[in-house]
Amino acid sequence: QVQLVESGGGLVQAGGSLRLSCAVSGSIFSINSMGWYRRAPGKQRELVAIISNGGNTNYADSVKGRFTISRDNAKDTVYLQMNSLKPEDTAVYYCNAVRGIYIYWGQGTQVTVSS
Repeated sequence: QVQLVESGGGLVQAGGSLRLSCAVSGSIFSINSMGWYRRAPGKQRELVAIISNGGNTNYADSVKGRFTISRDNAKDTVYLQMNSLKPEDTAVYYCNAVRGIYIYWGQGTQVTVSS
């Protein structure tokens, strides 16, 4: 079983930065990939960024150049550094982990960007 706990959300002005953290219970090495997803009000959940066990990353076009996903295997934690935030980045952000055929989700953390 894998449990994910997100933190770091909050209210920030446009142009500001936030760093989200996702603490993973259990060894992160057993996980194939981890990602951040978000769900904005009235919209479907979408992929924001993903990082493989080998460190390969992929980003949604809307966040490329502004967001950076990283993982610290020693701390069993995945991060999402968000810079140059825009009001359209406002959403609940969810951490995701894939291990084999199993998919795990965190409880979500709210990010609100004011204009």
